[in-house]
Amino acid sequence: MKTRVLTGITTTGTPHLGNYVGAIRPAVAASRRDDVDAFYFMADYHALIKSDNPDRIERSRLEIAATWLAAGLDPQKVTFYRQSDIPEIPELTWFLTCVTAKGLLNRAHAYKASVDKNTEAGEDPDAGVTAGLYMYPVLMAADILAFNANKVPVGRDQIQHIEMARDIAQRFNHIYGREFFVLPEVVIEEQVATLPGLDGRKMSKSYDNTIPLFAGGQKHLREAIMRIVTDSRLPGEAKDPDSSSLFTIFRAFASEAESNAFREALVNGLGWGEAKQVLFERLEVEIAPMRESYDALIARPAMIEEILHEGARKARAIAGPKVAELRDAIGLRSGTSVAPQANAPKAVAKGGKAPRFASFRDADGSFRFRLFSSEGEELLLSRSFADPKAAGVVQKRIKELGSVGAVVQVQPQALVLEIDGEQVGATPDYDGEQARDEALLRLRGALDQLAAQE
Repeated sequence: MKTRVLTGITTTGTPHLGNYVGAIRPAVAASRRDDVDAFYFMADYHALIKSDNPDRIERSRLEIAATWLAAGLDPQKVTFYRQSDIPEIPELTWFLTCVTAKGLLNRAHAYKASVDKNTEAGEDPDAGVTAGLYMYPVLMAADILAFNANKVPVGRDQIQHIEMARDIAQRFNHIYGREFFVLPEVVIEEQVATLPGLDGRKMSKSYDNTIPLFAGGQKHLREAIMRIVTDSRLPGEAKDPDSSSLFTIFRAFASEAESNAFREALVNGLGWGEAKQVLFERLEVEIAPMRESYDALIARPAMIEEILHEGARKARAIAGPKVAELRDAIGLRSGTSVAPQANAPKAVAKGGKAPRFASFRDADGSFRFRLFSSEGEELLLSRSFADPKAAGVVQKRIKELGSVGAVVQVQPQALVLEIDGEQVGATPDYDGEQARDEALLRLRGALDQLAAQE
């Protein structure tokens, strides 16, 4: 069973070495795991809270997309998209806003920090605080809940936001009487490397001490490394590797053998200038091939756009039906449908019929089944099973789950039913998105009818 893992990437600034070691490299490695269904999105709506410079936002979106792709993120294996390309996210944000307690948002760390700062300065508590900053946790919850992400890797400063997303999801589920949302779990990467910057403090744009990853090319990388602050020990004097920023950065890119050799050279008196050159050459081994890919991507923004549009299509195939389901649940239904009265009996199909399974044996000896609606429409054709008992177990499981527990993956022309991460059946191909989406509603309705019979 695959675990859906979702990671957001804020589109402000240019990626630096610390971003690569602390976030990009481990995330790309995690995305290659067979048991992970990885979602990576550029959080450009969130970026608007931090920056009102449109040129910076635009350039950052391009640079960050190119960086992740150059670092090895495979858009065929993961879902890689821009937040602003998914209209279901702001719509879901509003749905969640309407069930979120103001008191919950009052306790958000970022908002409280701004209020405390204003209070200490003798200003109005909300001076300079935008509604965007205040509502940030709800938008983040929508990012996660739109895709029913199971796990969300974040830094410790973001733990509260995941807890708030869980609170908001639980409240929505409670108000509308069904488990619409999976409750996400926070993932803290305890072993994520933190690199020192030029001045020895944590590498951060806030400190203006970063070493560029790709920007400025090889020349800029070398110039930045040569500016790293070191102590006054001369060539020939022993250096302390454990207090050296150069050694910390080197170790993040080198093998154990390489790190031991560099440590020994420093202890034996290697000069700082030579040590910086050694560091530069070691970084180039890993960075140069990625930089070449990055430059090629930056030179072809249309290619990046195509990749992101395809990622958005994949993402919307999940978020679209989810939001459509929520619209129906909260009463924003089509004018052609009328909700039954609370005490009215459930509608019964003509002739008292209900959805049904029909089992059969294939020519190769395997067993399969079809699910028919109460009107006789084929809604689902199962995969092949080695024996009829296995097929019967899946039928029973489908009945137990209903539409809430079942996972329906939306393909361009068809729907695929998954149970416990495994594909168990698919619908016929439909002619267009509207026909497919209408079939999704009929399939979910049939699943609920089956569950009601249990």
